[in-house]
Amino acid sequence: MPLITSAGIGSGLDLESIISASVDAENVPKMNAFAAKDEALQVELSAIGEVKSALSQLQDTIEKLADPDNFNKRVANITQPTSDDGDLISVTPTSDITPGDFKIEVVAIAQGSRALSEDGLFATNEDVVSASGGTLSFSAGPDKTFDLTLDAGATLSDLRDAINDSDSNFGVTANIINTGTEAKLVLTSTVTGTGNDLVITNDNAELDNVSTIANAGGAGGIGIAAENSAKDAIIKVDGITITNDTNTFKDAVQDMTITAKRESVDNETAKLSVDFDRESATTLVDELITNYNNVIGQLGFQSRIGKPLNGDSTIRSLSSQLVNALSTSLSDAGPFESIFDIGLGVNKEGYLEKSTLVRSLNDALDNNFDDIGKAFAGENGIASKFETLLDNYVDTNGIMKQREDSLNGQISDLEDDVENHQFRMESLEARLREQYAGLDVLLAQMQSTQTYLSAQLASLPGFTRSDS
Repeated sequence: MPLITSAGIGSGLDLESIISASVDAENVPKMNAFAAKDEALQVELSAIGEVKSALSQLQDTIEKLADPDNFNKRVANITQPTSDDGDLISVTPTSDITPGDFKIEVVAIAQGSRALSEDGLFATNEDVVSASGGTLSFSAGPDKTFDLTLDAGATLSDLRDAINDSDSNFGVTANIINTGTEAKLVLTSTVTGTGNDLVITNDNAELDNVSTIANAGGAGGIGIAAENSAKDAIIKVDGITITNDTNTFKDAVQDMTITAKRESVDNETAKLSVDFDRESATTLVDELITNYNNVIGQLGFQSRIGKPLNGDSTIRSLSSQLVNALSTSLSDAGPFESIFDIGLGVNKEGYLEKSTLVRSLNDALDNNFDDIGKAFAGENGIASKFETLLDNYVDTNGIMKQREDSLNGQISDLEDDVENHQFRMESLEARLREQYAGLDVLLAQMQSTQTYLSAQLASLPGFTRSDS
């Protein structure tokens, strides 16, 4: 049988077009249906993703509203003295402090002791402090101690470096001041408070010159002047004197920490006003309004006529549950029986907004700040209702994730259907080519036979060929 390399070569017929048209008649409608279904699934998946994203943002806000600490914050407003000397105090209130106004004066700043070697003990910083070595014991206050062992022949510089490099040092800094005629050892302690002066003892009399107490008792070679003794900090709150061994006063005003930064000049005071952190609470409420309305907007947009979620039962159910959660009856929230009692409302489109129908939010913050926290973060508050609802939709095994998984599964199945269909079309084309190849060969043979017979007949005597 003659070899046919392209359909129609043998017969002269346009079999390629016939094969292509036959395959397209079977393939094109099916592929168009696949494309339309894929587009619909992708659009629906995108719509579900938009709704889920809006719900996740709302869930983040609800988590903040569910935390009582976010409604227990206090803010301290400090009016510092009008001076070029810097801030007088800093303040850190706790959530338990009662709002109020205070005037604070810093009478004295706490200081640690400063010890200085006596005159004439050391000519230079290379003078030997102990020929045979020994141990110095440092202490300040009831519980701050460390020991330092010096090698034989240790110099004043060696002592300074050993003190500063000691891992057990509780806060003693050593320096050497050269006056031009002698070297003086200066030791500064960070341990503040009256009676917490630096004390240095030794186990070798050779170290008496670098001790505050000699080995045999009595004064050593290092002394602390009265003005360099450790001192308490003193402040006055509304004229009441308060003393502390550090500059940080905890509970001088109950539930508040006051840090003295410098001494007052001419009895100047800082004015302190402690109030509820209204701004933080208002920001949270504003965030709730924004993210709740974003969800409502997405639900409305994605379920409009012509949109993929139009008539979707999940969206209808979610919309209804959101309204029910928002309308939850409150208990243990003071005068607030619902969220609408704190100055919020819902307009005719279903969007949450600030309202003054019952009272304004500002009035509620002014008069019932703690109760607003209970309305949102209480055991039966709005946040707990929304948490349960949103967890059901947004969490790992939530309804929206299940919808996404279902749609992704359908898209994956559709891809498999397309591959199977393409395989069937390839098989159909191959089958048609095989069938038309046989026809092509047969027609070619018939044409060849016709040509041969015509030639034989034309050569016979008396054969006349008709021109018609």
